[in-house]
Amino acid sequence: MATFYYGGQAVIEGVMMRGRHQATVVVRTPEGSLRSRTELLPDTLYRSRIARVPFVRGLVVLWEMLILGTKLMLFSAGVQARISQDKEISSRLVATMILFSLSVVVLLFFVGPLLIARAGTHLAGSSLWSNLEEGVVRLGLFIVYLLLIGRMGRMRRVFQYHGAEHKTVNAYEAGAPLSPESVQGFSTTHIRCGTAFLLWLVVLSILVFALLGHPPLLVGVLSRIVLVPLIAAVSYEILRFGARFYHLTPVRLALQPGLWLQKLTTREPTDDQVEVAIAALLPVLAADGVLIAAPKTSPSLAQPQYGALR
Repeated sequence: MATFYYGGQAVIEGVMMRGRHQATVVVRTPEGSLRSRTELLPDTLYRSRIARVPFVRGLVVLWEMLILGTKLMLFSAGVQARISQDKEISSRLVATMILFSLSVVVLLFFVGPLLIARAGTHLAGSSLWSNLEEGVVRLGLFIVYLLLIGRMGRMRRVFQYHGAEHKTVNAYEAGAPLSPESVQGFSTTHIRCGTAFLLWLVVLSILVFALLGHPPLLVGVLSRIVLVPLIAAVSYEILRFGARFYHLTPVRLALQPGLWLQKLTTREPTDDQVEVAIAALLPVLAADGVLIAAPKTSPSLAQPQYGALR
């Protein structure tokens, strides 16, 4: 069986972990207990032939994770707001959130830098320098964005849960016991992190858009929208390649900037936050037939909810 890479994401006061068959999110309630929700992953996407085709698999998984991540983020927000979770999360609400988020990302990080670069074309002197200027602006906006949201109180806690997610996956991949004491000894950075993926997306976009020269503004805007999924697919393959060959020095050096950037999106977690990450990973491993003893100190969970992705 091919190597499977477990991973997830931080949500509001919680962590989501994804495996071969399901994704489970565990959230700490305002009262201090834990609530969980499990989403079964569709066979047609995660275990079909198309899910194993290079470049295509990146688009499939990234799109599905966008839907799944949004859905479980809404669940975590509902838990904190003490909203009843008895009903299925509306597909229309999920679609609206995704459309809004993608629109903001494309406008802020792709169309915006293009317009800024075009405004300064007379200073750049050539289309190549104009495209490089666009890339520098895009990278700068990305870093400033991470710095700013990292100063928000709520996001600092999300970044702590992000660190807890990384520590837990690192501990599992190292074969260490999944207990808070053991997991806390691992790093808050991980080579397959979404932050590293976004960095590769930005860097590759500089190279790709530089090759396009200086097309009319409308064509330039459309190219930024149309080519982003393709660049994302390539970025996904780079991370998979890096995870497989990280033992090679050139690969480690190439991936190091992504690890540095994660210092902006992770914080050292508390033991309670690590407990949440462990509680999210254990049922995912169990669903895949991976037998790991649950730590004795893990708090009990509320009854999991199962919902089909729509």
